[in-house]
Parts: sequence; C-alpha cells; structure tokens
Amino acid sequence: MAYKDLQEFIQRLESENELLRIKEPLSPKLEIPEVTDRVCKVYGPALLFENVPGYDMPVLTNAFGSFRRMAMALGVKNLNDLGQDVLQFIEIEKPDSIIKKLNLIPKVKRLANVFPKMVDKAPCQEIVFKGDEVDLFRLPVLHCWPQDGGPFITLPVVITKHPLTGVRNVGMYRMQVFDRRTTGMHWHLHKGGAHHYRVAEKLGKRLEVAVAIGPDPATTYAATAPLPDDVDEILFAGFLRGKPVEMVKCLTVDLEVPAQSQIVLEGYVEPGERRLEGPFGDHTGYYSLPDYYPVFHVTCMTMRKDAIYPATIVGKPPQEDCYMAKATERLFLPLIQKTLPEVVDMNLPMEGVFHNLAFVSIDKRYPGHARKVASALWGLGQMMFCKIIVIFDKEVNVQDTSECLWRLGNNIDPERDIFFVKGPVDALDHAAPLPYYGSKMAIDATRKWPEEGFERDWPDVIEMDPQVQRKINRLWHKLGVEKFLKKKLSEF
Repeated sequence: MAYKDLQEFIQRLESENELLRIKEPLSPKLEIPEVTDRVCKVYGPALLFENVPGYDMPVLTNAFGSFRRMAMALGVKNLNDLGQDVLQFIEIEKPDSIIKKLNLIPKVKRLANVFPKMVDKAPCQEIVFKGDEVDLFRLPVLHCWPQDGGPFITLPVVITKHPLTGVRNVGMYRMQVFDRRTTGMHWHLHKGGAHHYRVAEKLGKRLEVAVAIGPDPATTYAATAPLPDDVDEILFAGFLRGKPVEMVKCLTVDLEVPAQSQIVLEGYVEPGERRLEGPFGDHTGYYSLPDYYPVFHVTCMTMRKDAIYPATIVGKPPQEDCYMAKATERLFLPLIQKTLPEVVDMNLPMEGVFHNLAFVSIDKRYPGHARKVASALWGLGQMMFCKIIVIFDKEVNVQDTSECLWRLGNNIDPERDIFFVKGPVDALDHAAPLPYYGSKMAIDATRKWPEEGFERDWPDVIEMDPQVQRKINRLWHKLGVEKFLKKKLSEF
C-alpha cells in the first residue's frame, strides 16, 4: 500500500488500533519525550500529541515503533517479504536467455513505477516563509534529554546534490536548532551528505540543502537505508511504495523535495563554517559529546496548512529507531546473501544499537569459514562499523538471543576463537581510542573441525526422543499445566 502522505498513514494506524491521541497539554521540551520513552519501553502505540502549548500543529512520535507498524509503513505484512524485491531493485541480472528475459518482465514493470513524478503545485508549499519571515521556533521541535544542547529535529530527510555530478543523496542527520534561521547539520564523515559537502568545500562553494520533514513513511525510511552510493533514495522510496514519489521544485534552491511533506526547509551550508553542536542523547543510550559541525542557513520554510510535526526519540533501547534498523536488517539480508551465499540469517540485536553486535549463522563448508565471513562482512557498506560479529552454525536460530548466548558460552575457546582487526568505527563509538578508528572483534562460535586443530569429540546437543514428544503433545492439555500457569498469571 502506497500512502499518499503522513496523514493517510496516521488514519491507517488509527483504524488498526495502533495510534493513541493524547489531548493533555504537554511541552516539546522533555515532557513529550518522556511520555514517548515510557511508551516505547512497554512496546506501546504511535502517539499523536494534539495539544502542544504555544504551537499550532500536533506532534507525532513512535509511528514506526513496532514490527507491525514498520511493516505497515512499507506496505507489507512481513518485513521479510520485501527482501528479495530489494535485491531485484538494486541488481537486475543481464538477461542472457529467453527464460531470463521472461522472468525480467514483472521486475521491469515494477521498476517503471520508481521514477519520481514532478508536480507544479504541492501541499508542502501551501504556506511560505522567506528570508526574515523564517522562524524555526514556529515548529514544536523536541528537546529530548536534559543535557541536550537544545532542541533537535530528529526525523529530517536531508537532500543534497553532488556539486560536480549532480547525483542526489538523501540521508537522515539530526539538526540542532540554534536560532530562528540556523541549525547544525550533523552528517558523519562516512555519509553521503558529508561527501557532497567536502567536494563543495574544496571548490570553495556553498552547498544547497533541502530538508523534508514528514513525507510519506516509505520516503522517510528510505533516507535511513544503507544503499549503494549510486542508488537514489527517492527511486528506492518509489520502489518500496510501488508508486512514484511526487516531487516539487524548491523555491529558493535548485533542489526537489517530496511534494506531500509536512514541512520543508530550504537553504545552504557554507564552506569552512563550523559551530559547536551537542551534546545529544543518542541511540547508544549515552550522550554524544559536543563537536563542531557545519551550519545550515535556512532561506525558506514552507509547510502544509494541516501540518503535523513528526519526531523520534533516541536513547536506551528499545526505541522507535530500533525497528527501522530491524527493517534494514530484513530488507538487506538478501543483498548480503548475494555476496555471501553461505550466510543463512543475521540478527542485529536491539541492545547492540545497530553497530555494536551482529549474530550471523552460516552454512559452514571449510576450515576457517567463520573467519572468512566475519572479515567479508566488515567489507560490506555500513557493516564496517560493527564492533562484534559472532558466527554460528546454520542450525542456530540467531533471532533467539537466549540460544545465541547459550551457544556462545559453550562453543568457544577464547584464545582460539576470538580475533581482532582495526578499521573504521561509527562516529558515535565513544569507547574507541580515536574518532572514527578503532578495533573490532569476531567470535567463531561454530562447531570446530579436526582441520581447525580440534582433535576431541564434539558432543551432541541434548534433545528429547521425538516419539515421546509426540505422545506428550497429545496429552498436554490433560495435564493441567496451562490452566495452572494461567491462574498464577492472573494472581500476579
């Protein structure tokens, strides 16, 4: 299902009993974040705060904050359903036979819907503020945590173009509001927007930037997706939607933005200009420390007449962004398997906050296979940031953290099965000895082979006799266990 806009997605959430409207007056400074954090921790609904004192627009939080809502946002019943389609989108094989050509037809038909559609009039430009009229304090931007450096825009879809090639990049980078017309632009060293800015700086040119707040949910997600450098996120959003993203020309910069966005900020970053940004309570569960980042100057602010301000809270997991990351895990697993076909499954546990921990199961085929896979994973896009990779045998359910920890504790000899490398680490890794550079660890938790120097017998896992299991299954309802447990639960 392709949602026309955020309003239509909210209607769907409400019809599916996935949205709670909150009418109590609550401030965007700490109060809305505190309510949102509590709801995230109990795996609660999306929240629409309808009464935000001093502002004339409601605030939406936790819209993607469950597996079900994340799947709804992308128009599927299950996030796994999209994985193979994403692989087809990113890499269509050259048809070298009649059969392949026939198989390509439905793929090409869907790809015909990915290209954006330009429109002349757009809801996001119903209200226009230019120059001195711009006032970012009209927006109920959230101040999320007590030690934050100020209010931060946390769901911005940031659009730039390469100064030389004109290739578009769409990313999501937090933006601290400094004053009425300027914000920080927190793009990390490894991100596409930062690359465009570095090129512009070398040329001595300002870089034009447009920020869309609250386009349709698939476009918001696409801004977070770890796509290859040559894949346009707006095309990817059209692919996810199965319908083109409507785009409109900006009024003061030479860029295009999603026409159905709630709010659009247009402006530029100057070469060489930096300002101290932060601290910011981040998804690691710690405050990221203040540092110098480019300054975004807003030349124009446009919005819908019925604008809703969407925001996310990040902090100790589980939070809304955990589910966006899990969507990425599911959608991009087939792409990893295309490169590493021995990979059976992968789990990035929420507690690992995306880049600290990965559980991977493989079809082990030769000695040292686990080490090869771990090394290869560090060479794949944003997997380079993963600090700890644990490799298991194919029969291990890596989605079951309890099983993973049990296997990990039993299957490794620390000296033999752990190895370290050095390389790039995430900018938010406060434990690294240097910014952007540190060590990473791989653990081989597979069954060890004689060819790997293991000469002892490897014991069997304890399992019950299947015939006994079948008999007890037939008798189970007669034993009263479930009735007893249900009674104890009601007493609790």
